[in-house]
Amino acid sequence: MTALATPPTRPAAPAVATRPVTFGRVLAAEWLKVRTVRSTVWTLAVTVLAMVGISGLFAWASTTMSDEQAASAGGTDLPALLSAGVNLGQLAVAVLGVLVVTSEYSTGMVRSTFAAVPRRLPVLVAKALVLTGVVVVATVVAMLLSYLVSLPFHDELGVTVDLADAEQLRRLVGLPLYLAGVALLGLAFGALLRHTAGAMTAVIGLLLVVETVFSIVPLRFFELVGPFLPSTAGARVMYGEDTLAMIDGMRDTVSLTPWQGYGVMIAWVVVLGGVAAVLLRRRDA
Repeated sequence: MTALATPPTRPAAPAVATRPVTFGRVLAAEWLKVRTVRSTVWTLAVTVLAMVGISGLFAWASTTMSDEQAASAGGTDLPALLSAGVNLGQLAVAVLGVLVVTSEYSTGMVRSTFAAVPRRLPVLVAKALVLTGVVVVATVVAMLLSYLVSLPFHDELGVTVDLADAEQLRRLVGLPLYLAGVALLGLAFGALLRHTAGAMTAVIGLLLVVETVFSIVPLRFFELVGPFLPSTAGARVMYGEDTLAMIDGMRDTVSLTPWQGYGVMIAWVVVLGGVAAVLLRRRDA
């Protein structure tokens, strides 16, 4: 008799430990993505450098202005000095908000993300939280550096730090909050359009072109709607009472308080983000 040959047995594959998908792990994954992408580093660096550089130039230029010129420029108090570069800063953070979403679509990485997190909505919320934290920290750093750069001019300009002053505190806190709102607008447009160029065009066009047209065209419709556009409304949180009175006096329209204006901006973010969340669940990756 011949013995039957038995095939060699293979060792059993080791058991792979799996962990449940939790929001904390999704948040950690999004933080890892943001801090390891070069575009994030460069965009934040541009934001900080632009804000610091313009603040320093504005402080120096303010020492050469007459009192009338300084008043027309919005004053030279501490919040005005630290927020002098906000116009360039908002463009940078808007681009960052777009890239946080669209960079995954352009590389196809979003398929892996949604395979790991099938519910999808936690991904969008985690991106928003990480983006908000990054922009707020970067803005605070820019404000501290702007303070140091403009410090040699403070005595000549009569600039003082008084955090007990509710208006000054509100304006200082309002700067990082405003830029975070702009970044979230960029994220919302990125999630809606899923295309980098298109989303950048939409958010920058809204902030610069549309709001500028609404502010200069003397039509009643534009005058009534203009105060409720996101940047126009949200920026009120950074303005002093004199500047707000001057803006409101230019047109006979509704006058929002600083925090009401910021609330309008956040409402834009919530509405656009809500539409993006619905489409995120319905569309293919």
